[in-house]
Amino acid sequence: MAATEALSGAQIRGYKLISARERMPLKKLHSSSDRPASALAAWVDLVCRRPGLAVAGCLAAAAGLLWVAAATLAINTSTEDMLSEELAWRQNNRAVDAAFPALVDSLVIALEAPDALAAEAGAARLAAALRARPALFQSVLLPQGGAFFRRNGLLYLSREELQAESDRLAAAQPLLTALHGDPSLRGLTRLLSDALAAENGVDAAELAPLLERLAETAAALRDNPAARLSWPALLSGGTESPEDRRRFLIAKPVVDFATLAPLAGAVAAVEKAAEDLGLTAQEGYRLRLTGEALMLQDELVSVRRGIGFVGLLSAVLVAVVLFAGLKTWRLVLPVLITLAAGLAWTAGFAALAVGELNLISVAFAVLFIGLSVDFGIHYALRVEESRGAGLAPAVALGDAAARVGRPLLLCAVSSALAFFAFFPTAYRGLSELGLIAGAGMFIALFLNLTLLPALMRLLPVAKIAPGAGFFATAGTALQRHAARSARLLAGLGAVLAVAAAFALPQARFDDDPLNLRDPDSPSVAALLELRADPRVSPYSAQVLAPDRAAARATAARLEALPLVEAAVTLDDLVPADQPAKLDIIDQTALLLSPLFAAPPPRAALEEPAPDAVRRAALDDLRTALAAPPPALAAAAARLRATLADPGPVTPAALEAAWLGGFGAALERLLDALEARQITVRDLPPELRRRYEAPEGPDAGPHAGKVLIEVLPAEDLRDPAARERFVAAVQAVVPNVSGVPVTIVEAGQAVVAAFVQASLLALAAIALLLLVVLRSPLDTLLVLLPLLLAALLTVAVGVVFGLPFNFANVIVLPLLLGLGVDSGIHYVMRAREEKAGAPDVMRVREEKAGDSGGAAKPANSTPRAIFLSAATTLASFGALSLSAHPGTASMGLLLTVAIVITLVCVLAFLPALLALAGRLPRR
Repeated sequence: MAATEALSGAQIRGYKLISARERMPLKKLHSSSDRPASALAAWVDLVCRRPGLAVAGCLAAAAGLLWVAAATLAINTSTEDMLSEELAWRQNNRAVDAAFPALVDSLVIALEAPDALAAEAGAARLAAALRARPALFQSVLLPQGGAFFRRNGLLYLSREELQAESDRLAAAQPLLTALHGDPSLRGLTRLLSDALAAENGVDAAELAPLLERLAETAAALRDNPAARLSWPALLSGGTESPEDRRRFLIAKPVVDFATLAPLAGAVAAVEKAAEDLGLTAQEGYRLRLTGEALMLQDELVSVRRGIGFVGLLSAVLVAVVLFAGLKTWRLVLPVLITLAAGLAWTAGFAALAVGELNLISVAFAVLFIGLSVDFGIHYALRVEESRGAGLAPAVALGDAAARVGRPLLLCAVSSALAFFAFFPTAYRGLSELGLIAGAGMFIALFLNLTLLPALMRLLPVAKIAPGAGFFATAGTALQRHAARSARLLAGLGAVLAVAAAFALPQARFDDDPLNLRDPDSPSVAALLELRADPRVSPYSAQVLAPDRAAARATAARLEALPLVEAAVTLDDLVPADQPAKLDIIDQTALLLSPLFAAPPPRAALEEPAPDAVRRAALDDLRTALAAPPPALAAAAARLRATLADPGPVTPAALEAAWLGGFGAALERLLDALEARQITVRDLPPELRRRYEAPEGPDAGPHAGKVLIEVLPAEDLRDPAARERFVAAVQAVVPNVSGVPVTIVEAGQAVVAAFVQASLLALAAIALLLLVVLRSPLDTLLVLLPLLLAALLTVAVGVVFGLPFNFANVIVLPLLLGLGVDSGIHYVMRAREEKAGAPDVMRVREEKAGDSGGAAKPANSTPRAIFLSAATTLASFGALSLSAHPGTASMGLLLTVAIVITLVCVLAFLPALLALAGRLPRR
């Protein structure tokens, strides 16, 4: 009691500018019956005695903590790392990464070329260039290229496909032999002229496709100088697809974790090598890079760029709303300075406490702006109200702290509880945000009761007339109308709650992290386009087996599942039925023996004939095409029509387009006809290392382990198909890992964490309200509008197709912390007015009576709630403009939640208070 009386006495001694008549009600206010109010008033009085020292100390600490944050705070955009490492599926992923490090942080390079042969040759040259940079690349794998696949590629066809290929090559033998001697425009003309005259044994059935392809290439050459005739497609009797013209390289780069862009050096080296090799767009090539590590790097750039823009926009919007609502720079400037200092303090705390932000916790800055400004608004408007009641500036600062400090303390604790409820969950994204934002609430409370009053003491608020304008009247008017229509609004709220409850089962969680990434970033755009390629399996699962025998047995069980298309092991990389296939290859080689025995052809394209010779050859070809056999009439007519008007295409360009790939195709064919039987040990070392961990004394605990790649039978972009696939595989092999398992398990973990955090927040806030308000009814009155707002937020998300995801899942727990603050201010102000007119009001009324009457200061609480909601809406609404889809979805759903919460607090809460008899009679 003595300590409390001392605090009260110290506070009263600060009121030197008011009369003894005014002092008595204030002494009553700061009596020992409200210890928190007395303590806060005494603290503000102490701060205001040395305002310059308080401001200097707070700002110096802000500068130091901001430097710490800028120097040490990092950002990790991995959604997997946002979950606890103790989860079983994360341990499975780490086991695979440890056994097969070549799979970690790999860079996928897609090279597209004018034709398949150019793609193969270009990929081989690019791989050689990258392998020559061991400081940047540990390994480079060509999944479909290199000497091994060039020689043994035919063995990977089925026996039926290989026999059909052999038959086509046998029929094309005369054509190949004829061109082999002179692969030039002159040689091609001679071949076609003799064939059209049926003089060289070339079958008309084989000649028609050649004429068609020649016509197509000549026509395409007018618009595309890089157009080429595909000899492999011609010889196989098929057409060249975009996949045929695309080759993949899988590089294991040296990652520089000391930089913000750890793959920047490797990416730059790939692009420079491609440019030096002539693999450019001007030559008809297209290079794209993707991979998980690169997507994370690009996402980091997107998040950093987006959060910087959003943070600046949020601050600007909040400042604009504050100027519109507070009307005077003497209120706005101190609030903004306090907000900036609090943001610096919180950033410094984040750097010291967690050291690394994630995809969710990176939004702490915008959340802090939206929440901390509420403290400043309520305090500043209460100071304005006290000044309007006639109190001196120093006294008004302490009086406002005494009156609004207890609700602010309760709001800080309740909001912190809502955030701290995230902390015990397995979702690190939530828990780290909870720790940072929860601490930020106490930082905001401290600075708004220390730095803010000190600044306002240095810039005292003028004695002003009662508040006017939209923000000053809108909240009060809405409260008054809500109280008058209490029964109608309560009934409407009940109807909305029931209707929204029906939407709950339709709410869904989007667990695919790819949907949270910027689709315009190069790596994500590349993956979105490339996943249509059947060779790209972004949703394959992985199983670790102790040895090859166990891998084969497990793969057989997995392939028996209807939802599994294939389970690939190291043994599956060895072609089946090799003896029979080698017999077919030997027979084909025998039929094509003239090509092996013939002398090397004259390098027609390396030693080009004069243009006159080419033009003469074309003239001879046009003449031969004028009188074709009936079976070739259509094809010959098309080629002749194309050659009749070649446009800007020169004979040299036509020769390069038609015959530029013939020599390479023939050489590739001859290499493939030298295939020999292969075993696992003959596979390329880079390929083996992706399926079998090395053995030896230095290999570690994963020596000899074998990887099984499980390919789904359904399109796993469908969430339901993804869940079915994962459940089916886990039933056979519980330790399965990989992308689909990570997506499904992470989604389930996040949903569980979300439910846990929501229930913890609700229970903690309800218990706090019950202890502080000491009334179950008042506690229920505060919570009911929040529960209605939560139901309506989910319903709006269902109706407008706004699913929950890894980023915006924080909305509902956060809604409790946001909404409860307004409810607390409303209920505690209603209690204050219900108990009788505030002491400041009474003093003002007594003075007004002596001076002939004056307007009574307006109740600042509805105005503060409305203005706080507007600033929060401006802050969180800025998030929705981020270029990063995850951040934008968080902002959009938060905006929806804030609007709904504002309506519920300003409309339904007054109605409930009126029905419960908690509002004063007017």
